Amino acid sequence: MTRRTAGSAAAALALASAAVSAYWTLGGTALLDTVGGGIEDLARGRSAGAIALGAAVVAAKLATAALAVGLRDGRAGDRLRRVAFAGGLALAFYGVLLTLAGALALAGVVTGPDDDHALRWHVLLWDPWFAVWGAALALAARRPRPA
Repeated sequence: MTRRTAGSAAAALALASAAVSAYWTLGGTALLDTVGGGIEDLARGRSAGAIALGAAVVAAKLATAALAVGLRDGRAGDRLRRVAFAGGLALAFYGVLLTLAGALALAGVVTGPDDDHALRWHVLLWDPWFAVWGAALALAARRPRPA
C-alpha cells in the first residue's frame, strides 16, 4: 500500500468515525445501542460533561484526519510522522486486541459483557475499524525509503 493510499484511507476512516461521534454527541441515537456500556450511557445521558467529552473526541478524530492528509501529501515533519506512526500502531493494537477479546467472549471462551448485541457490533465493525484505521495511519507515517 502506498503512503498516499494509506493516508487517504486513514483520513477517510477518521472522518467517518468523527461523523458518527458528532452525530451521537449532537443527540442522535441510531446505532447507539451497538456501542453499549458506559459510552452508550454517557451519550444517552446528555450531561454537559458527556457532550464536552464527545466534542473532544470529535476534535481528536478530525485532527487525526488532518494529520493523515498531511502524511499523505508529504507535508508532515519527522516529529509528526513519528507521533502518527506510534499512534497508528497503538490504535491498530487496540482494535486488534478488542476484536480478539470480543470474539473470544462471543465464542464463550472467556467471560464478556452481558450485551451480546453490542459485542457483536464491536467484533464485526467498531473494533476492526480502529485496527484498520490505525494500520493505515502507521503505513502512511512510515519512514520514506532512501532514494
